Amino acid sequence: MSGVIEVRDLTKTFGSTVAVDHISFSVKEGEILGFLGPNGAGKTTTTRMLTGVIPPVSGTVTILGHDIWREPVLAKQGFGVVPEISNAYTDLTAWRNLQLMGDLYGLSRDLADRRATELLGTLGLLDRKDQKVQAYSKGMKQRLVLAMALPHEPRLLFLDEPTSGLDVQSTRLILTLLRKLNRDGTTIFLTTHNMEEANLLCDRIAIIRAGKLVAVDAPEKLKTEIDRVHRVEVSFDREVPDDEICGLLGVTGAERTGDKWQIVTENPDAAIRSLVAFSRQHGAAIVTLVTHAPTLDEAFLRLTGEMES
Repeated sequence: MSGVIEVRDLTKTFGSTVAVDHISFSVKEGEILGFLGPNGAGKTTTTRMLTGVIPPVSGTVTILGHDIWREPVLAKQGFGVVPEISNAYTDLTAWRNLQLMGDLYGLSRDLADRRATELLGTLGLLDRKDQKVQAYSKGMKQRLVLAMALPHEPRLLFLDEPTSGLDVQSTRLILTLLRKLNRDGTTIFLTTHNMEEANLLCDRIAIIRAGKLVAVDAPEKLKTEIDRVHRVEVSFDREVPDDEICGLLGVTGAERTGDKWQIVTENPDAAIRSLVAFSRQHGAAIVTLVTHAPTLDEAFLRLTGEMES
């Protein structure tokens, strides 16, 4: 089955500069794909080509089964876009902005009003619906922009840094709605610099560097690919034989620091099972046991060449 987004050999140049260099990937229905990269890597250029804002030099983009350039109207009817910078009309009220979006997508007035009420309520803006947007805070404007992308209940949603620089309340409301939309079947293409956000939200992450895709995989797989060595920290409620820990199955190294043991392993499952069996054998209860895997930040820095390997 073809993906909701299918990208093949997509290329974009600006003069002699290659901004996007023959990238190919797909986004499956119902998944959240995070699109990450350093500034200038080609994230925004790629997103603008996917949404039909700028044409590629070569390659194809198929959105919901429609070529974005040959069938732009059919493709765009099925998705919503949330840009990083608000595109709401600031001299209009939030309610009027949503009515305009309803008109744009051909919704009946009753349906448009019902959707506007639902979305503004969910995003904490219903009591400010009749206030002009120019008086809104940045967080309120971004919540409104998200609402404006959703009246037609799109199957696909593009988001560009949706929580960048926002207050805690706005961030929480936006992320909560995104999770709900995804649970209900909406496919999401997300660009972000927030590694924690990407780690929590995304099924897979695509990393672009200098216009080329360098990785596309699940967050946990990306972490282990860049560093297969894990660390396990364990402490017991009594003294245990030091020399036996180093010989446990799955343990490649062990060092005592204070009342804790720092265990090095390439197989954390085997090491943890060995430590549990060891504690039972010696009648020593485990007080604390913490695993330290590579982080998504480390994977990102390694894959984008910003951290020495």
